[in-house]
Amino acid sequence: MGGGLPVSDIFVRRRRVPEGLDDGGFMHYLLFYEFVPDYVARRAPFRTAHLMAAWKAQERGELILAGAYDNPVDGAALLFRCDSSAVPERFVASDPYVIGGLVTRWHIREWTTVVGKDATNPVRP
Repeated sequence: MGGGLPVSDIFVRRRRVPEGLDDGGFMHYLLFYEFVPDYVARRAPFRTAHLMAAWKAQERGELILAGAYDNPVDGAALLFRCDSSAVPERFVASDPYVIGGLVTRWHIREWTTVVGKDATNPVRP
């Protein structure tokens, strides 16, 4: 497997909800993938299973947006809305792209969203 946490070391980190904020404990998490150089040529055997997993996560309300970068296609970003980083970590652990060796590195970032109708921590002046 590439970078990020080894599957055996995955942990659950609960989000701290700021005082006075009632957002149900949800937070945005960004999952970043880096791909092998020949990703486009190698993805076909894994693509259907990967997309099925992504759409199932979207149907559960966990995955908001996802897609590969373009020009060059060297990675991807996936936006999750959930209560802990355990959700995107589980996605990584079972993703056919990761298991199939197409992802060389990955990492997850907690993202404090403050502007927009779907912001988890809206701040208005």
